[in-house]
Amino acid sequence: MSIKSDSWIRRMAAEQQMIEPFEASQVRTNALGQRIVSYGTSSYGYDIRCARDFKIFTNVHSTVVDPKNFDEKSFVDFHGDVCIIPPNSFALARTVEYFRIPRNVLTICLGKSTYARCGIIVNVTPFEPEWEGFVTLEFSNTTPLPAKIYAGEGCAQVVFFESDEVCETSYKDRGGKYQGQVGVTLPRT
Repeated sequence: MSIKSDSWIRRMAAEQQMIEPFEASQVRTNALGQRIVSYGTSSYGYDIRCARDFKIFTNVHSTVVDPKNFDEKSFVDFHGDVCIIPPNSFALARTVEYFRIPRNVLTICLGKSTYARCGIIVNVTPFEPEWEGFVTLEFSNTTPLPAKIYAGEGCAQVVFFESDEVCETSYKDRGGKYQGQVGVTLPRT
């Protein structure tokens, strides 16, 4: 098993539409020439962007957080270029990019250091072989202050690992519950 390079990522994006939309290099400024949190292809990964749709956690209903029976009323929907996460809380979002993971590939997704240095943790689970969809992102604000998340800018890096052999059962084969997700997706059982 080996980590995959920028040239492999570019080739897979072109040949198999592994990432759409795809940026072949690192983007560091917006259309106005202003610096942004970078996104696009890096040496050994792909920096994903956060879309403009967010679900911000609220405890207004004082419910118990239960992954087997999650109460959708625990979130406030927000659509915009900047999401403010309350202190010691979190928000869900989705990526701008849609992914189609090859059968012999597993990804690991890690938060970008720009956010980590501000006490904002980005948590994303691995993208399993033959999983596809928009990625649901979780931003935890570990600080006692409100925190900003910027839509359309980089937030995490996906690292691709190609196996020496193809798996017997892929995420698609077993009918994974998050296959083909299109929006900010809440926990499913």
